[in-house]
Amino acid sequence: MARAAAEGHRVVLVCATRGELGEVADGFLDDGETLADRRAVEVHAAAAILGAQRVAFLDYRDSGMEGEPTATEPGCFAMADVDEAAARLAKILVEEDAEVLTVYDERGNYGHPDHVQVHHVGIRAAELAGTARVYEATINRDHFLALMAERSDEMAEFDDAPNPDEMNLGMPAEVITTTIDVREFIDRKRAAMAAHSSQITGESFFMKMPEDAFVAAFGQEWYIRRGPERAAVENTLFPAR
Repeated sequence: MARAAAEGHRVVLVCATRGELGEVADGFLDDGETLADRRAVEVHAAAAILGAQRVAFLDYRDSGMEGEPTATEPGCFAMADVDEAAARLAKILVEEDAEVLTVYDERGNYGHPDHVQVHHVGIRAAELAGTARVYEATINRDHFLALMAERSDEMAEFDDAPNPDEMNLGMPAEVITTTIDVREFIDRKRAAMAAHSSQITGESFFMKMPEDAFVAAFGQEWYIRRGPERAAVENTLFPAR
């Protein structure tokens, strides 16, 4: 997002929910403040750091994690009618005359019900709005497995370090079409993570990683370009002008 904004593209961040079913420590929220309130503030702060020019919410309720009863309750995003939700997103795509849409991969990176629904809703919204370039944001599973093995001693220090095998994280390198170099914007990326303090505290793995390890892990971003024919290997989301 920061790279796209720096290159002169208008960046719009659309959130399906406000993440109100997350967990925070007692006393984290101010008196009278809800987690939805706090997370909306955090999203706007992170978006500003990254250079996004608009933040929009589809106003669905957070579904919670896979296997939780909340993920099958009426009104949550995971149970929303795909066409109805897609129409809300398509309206924004049309308003913005969007050139590119990014969604999650088919597994929502790690199986979160709302992430999986973003995949389905986003694809349908692009069809409704006529947005031709659609990319599935994913994680290069092979890259992370190799990195974890290479830095196993360092990673052992962090109890909350994600385990790609246990989480069935991301997709194999062979299906990834597009790799974006974001090392130039790594400081902004980390600052945007820190802005989400209700999810990523200062004590988290993400904030305590050595800088070189953080760059190795997050200095690239991976996508799968949708289409009848998989695109050749790309290093940008945008068509040549």
